[in-house]
Amino acid sequence: MNRYKESPSQTAGPYVHIGCTPNFLGIDGIFPEDLGTTIITGNPEGERITIKGSVFDGTGNPLKDALIEIWQADPSGKFAGRGGVEGFTGWGRSPGDMDTGEFTFETLKPGRVPFTDGRLQAPHVTFWIVARGINLGLHTRMYFADEETANAEDPILTRIEHQSRIPTLMAVKEGDHYRFDIRLQGEGETIFFDI
Repeated sequence: MNRYKESPSQTAGPYVHIGCTPNFLGIDGIFPEDLGTTIITGNPEGERITIKGSVFDGTGNPLKDALIEIWQADPSGKFAGRGGVEGFTGWGRSPGDMDTGEFTFETLKPGRVPFTDGRLQAPHVTFWIVARGINLGLHTRMYFADEETANAEDPILTRIEHQSRIPTLMAVKEGDHYRFDIRLQGEGETIFFDI
């Protein structure tokens, strides 16, 4: 039996945007629009929200080449393809702005989804982050700071050992949008999940 050596790992490099968001880079003619640009595809019921944020490195500088994907339930707590509301994909992709690194999602505020044991999770959005220098995509969750009761009951939040770090998972309402910044390391490092 042949034994093969493991290939060296690679980071996402600068090519992730070329393959995933060509229109964003000005490469036209591949897709009418970049996949994941539009999460709300019809006129579904629910609270429309905007999520904005940036991904920061360990020195506090925003990453200008990050690519963020989100997955979430609809306002009734159901996912697309599993009884979710018409006109809502529950999935989006946003590259960071090339000047500021800021990402933006126009979506619906999610409902509560049952955990494996039946307890309801607090409304949340799952984030996946890739960028130059990240070997494996990072997973985290964004919860809503204005959902105090649901957050206090959430089976994921309540099992986090270092409760003082939970604010790194909270989006705060700022005017007409929710702000959710992701810090890769250092002070205020976001909690990442091993999924």
